[in-house]
Parts: sequence; C-alpha cells; structure tokens
Amino acid sequence: MPELNTEWLLAFVIFAFSTAGTPGPNNAIMAASAANWGFARTLPGVFGISLGFAFMIAAVGLGLGEIFRLHPRLALALKIAGSLFLLHMAWKIATARPESSSADANARNDRGRRHPPGFFRMAAFQWINPKGWAMVLSMLGVYAGHNADPRTDMLVMAALFAVIGTITAAFWAGLGVLAGKWLNARQMVVFNRVMATLLVASLALIWV
Repeated sequence: MPELNTEWLLAFVIFAFSTAGTPGPNNAIMAASAANWGFARTLPGVFGISLGFAFMIAAVGLGLGEIFRLHPRLALALKIAGSLFLLHMAWKIATARPESSSADANARNDRGRRHPPGFFRMAAFQWINPKGWAMVLSMLGVYAGHNADPRTDMLVMAALFAVIGTITAAFWAGLGVLAGKWLNARQMVVFNRVMATLLVASLALIWV
C-alpha cells in the first residue's frame, strides 16, 4: 500500500469527525431510535450508516459519481426519494411510543408492529441523504488526489469513515438512550416531536 501523507490523514480525520458527528438526518434518527427502542435494537442502524456511507464513498470516488453528473434527472429522483424517506421517518418518530411508556396490551401490540430503522434501510438511505452527498462531494473536491494513487485515497477515506461513522452514530444513539432514561412519557412525546421536526427541517438542505 502506498505511503500516505500524514498531514492529509490528520486533516481528513478531523473533517470526518466534524461532519459525521454534527446534527443531521442520520444522527437524529439514531438518537430517536435509541430513545424509543434502546441501544441494542438501534445498533443495526448504526452499522448501516457507517458501512453504507463507506461503500458510497468508494463507489462514487471510483467512478459511479460520473453517472450522476451525466444524468442530472437521476440526481433529482434521489432528492425526491430522500425527501419522502425523511418525511416517512419523521412521521414514525413523531408517533413512536417509548418501550416503557405504557404497560397495557394495546401499547405492546403497537410496539410489536413498529421497528427501529435497521441495517439495510439506513445503508440504503445514505444514497438519498442530502448531508451525505454534500460530504462526499466535499471529499472529492478537497481530499482526493493528495497521495500517489487517487484510488488509494478513496479507499482509505471509506475505511476511516466506516470507523468514525460508527463512533459518531453510536454516540448519538447513546444520547438518545440517556434521553429515554431521563424523560418521562410526556416528555418523551415532546422529544420525539422535536426530533421529527429536525428531520423535516433538514429537507431545506435538499431544496434550498
């Protein structure tokens, strides 16, 4: 494997933590999921984010991004799909019942029909996540091509994001767990609605 530029590597790690760790659709969904369904049931979604986004970096950087440049209608279709998915997730979060919010049979049956976002759903969401596309395009424009082999750059960035994305998504899930423990049932309803509102507000990143 070619030797990597140390300054480049450090700069990219800082970039990765600062972008993956700040509020956005992924982190809001993980926080709300963990608050309502617990950390263990949210972990598949955490790994879906980190591995799905890492695959996206590698695929776009190694040539798939050219398809979207040549076919702008495909990019528009992804924006529409991303908007619909975020609205769907916002509705699920806004109407979610915490695991401990009710002990009656109807609540248990309702929870049985509802599930936290899993691995494949969150991995697929990376392709329609507006923040994710902004991050990938930033990487291509700023961090690719600083070492001997640009392909190595993309693979290293993908591997780093697989690790860093897991850490940051798990951190937000942990915040959600704390919220679920500290807040009573009525406060959890407010928390869910705030998270849902943040998701809807994030649509501005797509259309404005």
